[in-house]
Amino acid sequence: MALTLGIDTGGTYTDAVLYDTERGVLADAKALTTKHDLTIGVAEAVDKVIGEHAGEIALVSISTTLATNAIVEGQGSPAALILIGHADSDRDRPDLIRALAGDPLITVQGGHDALGEERLPLGLAALRAEAEKVQGRVSAFAVSSLFAVRNPEHEMAARDMLREMTGLPVSCAHSLSSELDAPRRALTALLNARLIPLIQGLIVAVRDLMAERGVAAPIMVVKGDGSLIDATTALESPVETILSGPAASVVGAHHLSARDNAFVSDIGGTTTDIALVRDGKPLLDPQGARVGGYRTMVRAVAVHTSGLGGDSEIQLNDRGRIQVGPRRAVPLALLASRYPKALEQLKGQTERGWPAEYDGIFVLRQRRLDTDPSELTRPQHKLWESLADGPVPMDVLYRDQSPKLPLERLLDRGLVILSRFSPSDAAHVLGLHDSWDAEASTLGARLWIRWWAITGHAAPDDPAVFADMVVDATNTATTRALLEAATAEQHGLALPHGRAADALLKPALSGAASDLFDLSIRFHRPVVAVGAAAATYYPEVGRRLNTEAVIPPHADVCNAVGAVAGGIAQRVDALITAPSDGLYRCHLPEGIADFEDLDQAARHTEAEVSHRAQLAAETIGARDIAVQLDRHDEIVRGKDGSKLFIESRISALATGRPALAHD
Repeated sequence: MALTLGIDTGGTYTDAVLYDTERGVLADAKALTTKHDLTIGVAEAVDKVIGEHAGEIALVSISTTLATNAIVEGQGSPAALILIGHADSDRDRPDLIRALAGDPLITVQGGHDALGEERLPLGLAALRAEAEKVQGRVSAFAVSSLFAVRNPEHEMAARDMLREMTGLPVSCAHSLSSELDAPRRALTALLNARLIPLIQGLIVAVRDLMAERGVAAPIMVVKGDGSLIDATTALESPVETILSGPAASVVGAHHLSARDNAFVSDIGGTTTDIALVRDGKPLLDPQGARVGGYRTMVRAVAVHTSGLGGDSEIQLNDRGRIQVGPRRAVPLALLASRYPKALEQLKGQTERGWPAEYDGIFVLRQRRLDTDPSELTRPQHKLWESLADGPVPMDVLYRDQSPKLPLERLLDRGLVILSRFSPSDAAHVLGLHDSWDAEASTLGARLWIRWWAITGHAAPDDPAVFADMVVDATNTATTRALLEAATAEQHGLALPHGRAADALLKPALSGAASDLFDLSIRFHRPVVAVGAAAATYYPEVGRRLNTEAVIPPHADVCNAVGAVAGGIAQRVDALITAPSDGLYRCHLPEGIADFEDLDQAARHTEAEVSHRAQLAAETIGARDIAVQLDRHDEIVRGKDGSKLFIESRISALATGRPALAHD
């Protein structure tokens, strides 16, 4: 028997569970995630569950959707991307441009070829000069060198120089993936660099809190594939925690529901994450994690993430219909419960004789600045300072300044957030949710109805009818998200969009019968629904999909259960090529080695990757480690029976259980 503490920090809630390895969940709790100071929310949840057991806790494990949410919402700390030896066309790739979001891009000469030979010397002097120009403007660097997976020496040299020069974190692309596709490795390294301050804030908050509470236990973090890494490794490679929350939810949902073949759908405040469990194991994405429209090279569960959650902002689309998400907002009910003045301001807006476009919308700070204040433009700084004392109604901001462009930039960086009507508010209006201030939700619904009416749309008179419409739109969006996930897994295709497709699918997605025909969908797998809002939406979603909707016990803290139910897995990959006759080159994580005999090269590579995988698992605190080797040779056979060696891929997977305090 051992007591473990699972913590999950999401965009809205932070969950904690005290878990006994023999008896299961002993206690669970939820608290609001406090992005301006994560320690507050973590402490509130943890203190509710540990009681007098602090000294008995043998392991602390964290899962989080912070990295996923930041990418989905286009947020992150400023980082400089350094491309070494890349083609000019790489700089113009739309995904890189979007991920940079105006942050610095530095190009220098260098790089290697496919055989690991240096193409041009590394331009360290030029890199130093360019790095000096961006100091103070960025919080991290990302480095990607051409063919670094075949020879990483240029990335490592640039990393060492930048760390010594700036003291800032540096992400190297070769350390995050061993696959080719330099632009995608560069994207992964950039996202990693932008996430470092965010994940650092969470891990430091948990470390400090555990020290204060007298918990002397190892701290682990859930990776995107559901396995665990130690906190130090997570600080260096936070991109590995992309889909950490969904991975933990899959592990936890399987553990709590005992369903070996099912869809797992986790509805949080910001996103809905859908994955598939087959034969008791989460399905992994062979092409790397896809999130927020980016295809990364992170090994992770094959999860389909939608910007759809209980706190998604409600807007009208171009057809005048309710649209849920993709951006998260602070529910008005939550805002008013934390800032009572907001309720009075909502009352004032409803009593006003004229409606305004920005009624029922507030702006507030979400977290601390991650750069020097001087790096904000003058309009951004003015807007930031105007929010120092709490949320401000949008109409007041527009009366005093023109904040549209600076507001968008601060929203993209995750420094500020809007508060407006959300599905959580609709649930408060209907009495399905009562944690916060339902009066604020009702006032927000009235303001929505009033503005909707004057823009020429048929609007209901009753806030409850409007709230029903929002819940129905959320159910429809959730049903579509599940159908899209199933279609992608079965056929590798996306559902069509457009008026014709929407009209065809509407009877199945909305559950409403058509005058002329019916269309229904039947899932052959149950849907295990978890998350705080699962019980609100998924019984109806299951009905529309003609399948069983399973809401397991402790579904609202499922991610925290998954955080302590996983194990450790460390994988190391290497490649053997043949640059010339009689020469076999081992491309290893820290450099290359040449041999004249293939078997000798293979033995060296197998020993090297086995050792590195074992060491990696030991370093992050694994016990009872087992190493599994896998080798795949690519050999072309001639018509005369001759054999031509192309390459050999060798990998080692080290698995084990996390070390406990008494170990």
